[in-house]
Amino acid sequence: MKMKLHHTPYVARRISRDLVNCEFIEIRKTKDEITVEVQRILDEDLDNELALDEKVDLLLDGEEENIEFYNADYRQLFWMAKKRMANEAGVILNNEDRFSDIAHKVLDYLWEEDFIHYIVSDNKVKNIIFDSIDEFLKGFEEADSAVYEKIKTYKRKLIPGSEDYDLVYHRLYEEELIKRGLM
Repeated sequence: MKMKLHHTPYVARRISRDLVNCEFIEIRKTKDEITVEVQRILDEDLDNELALDEKVDLLLDGEEENIEFYNADYRQLFWMAKKRMANEAGVILNNEDRFSDIAHKVLDYLWEEDFIHYIVSDNKVKNIIFDSIDEFLKGFEEADSAVYEKIKTYKRKLIPGSEDYDLVYHRLYEEELIKRGLM
C-alpha cells in the first residue's frame, strides 16, 4: 500500500515506539524528538513524490489536445510518464524498495545526529524501521475501513472533507490504531 501524507504522523510515532522498545538500541533523545525527525523525513519523501506528480501533470496538460485526439487513457499516460521521470526526480516507485530507502535515511539521520546508539548491525536496526512502516500500512486499510463503517452509522451525516468529518475521522482512526496495536 502507498503511504499518504496523513499517515506520516502515525507511522513516525510507530517507528519511534518500536525503536524505544527495542532492547539493543540506546535512546539518547526523547521519543517525541525522534518522532518529529522521522516525520520530517517521511514528509520530505512524500513531498518529493508530489513534486514529481506536479511535473508529470504539467507535462500532460501541455499535451492535452494530443491526448484527446488519440483518445488516450490519461491515468495510464500519467503512470507511464511518472515511471519514466521517477529516477531523475529521486523517487522510488516500488513500495518495498521505497520503504527500505526511507528506513536507511531514518537510521542514518538518527545515528549521525546522536538520537540513537547501537552495537548490532545497521541492517538489524533498519529492519525494525522497515517493519514498523510495513506493518502499519498493512493494518491501515483494516482500520480505515472500520472507521468509514462507523462514520456511516452516525445519525448526523458528516460530509467528507469538512472540519467535523476530519475531527471525527482522526479520533476514530486513532482509536482503531490503538485497538489494533498499531500505535
